[in-house]
Formats: sequence, C-alpha cells, structure tokens
Amino acid sequence: MTEEEVINEEELPLPMAPLVRLMKKNLDKDKLIKSQVKISMNKWLGEMCERVSRAMNLNPYTSIDLAAFKEAIKTYEDLEEMQKEKERIVVSLEKIKQDCDSLIRDINRKFD
Repeated sequence: MTEEEVINEEELPLPMAPLVRLMKKNLDKDKLIKSQVKISMNKWLGEMCERVSRAMNLNPYTSIDLAAFKEAIKTYEDLEEMQKEKERIVVSLEKIKQDCDSLIRDINRKFD
C-alpha cells in the first residue's frame, strides 16, 4: 500500500477492512475489488450515514430511538419494493398494450 493510499484511508469515514470483508462475502471468489471501488463504497456509505443522521436529527426529542432510525431509513428500504412494484406495473401495462393492439386488429378486420 502506498503512502497516498494510507493517507486516503485515514481520511475515509469508515474502517476499510470490514467493508471489504462484506463486499467479498457477496462477490464471487474470483472477483478482485479495485481500490477505487473500495474507497468509493466507503465514501458512499459515509454519505448515507450522514443523510440518515440528518433525517433522525429532525426528530424533536433529545434521544434517538429505533423508531426514529427506521423512519429515517424507510426511503432507502422502500426502494427495492418500489422497483418490484414498477416491474409489476410495466408487465400489466404491456398486457394492456397487447390487448389494445388485438382490439385494434379486430376492429380493422371487421370495418375494413
């Protein structure tokens, strides 16, 4: 590791080793993670922590409880569910489109 990487790692919001372990745990064994990816992941997670903390800070109480945390992360937790809902809606719209196309063909056949 170069001195520049050590300096950069010291400036990062989170310890690098646990993040890399988590990443490797969820990647194929033969995948290598470039240092830019490790650093970017670290910074991104730090920014997410800051966003969640700012959201929890909007809570008027002097202590932050689990309910406040869950409310603060709700937006991010709902993203996966929203993606599934989007896919379901697109499939439904595709079916409607096919039905409309079929009806148009029927009308054209009967009235042409």
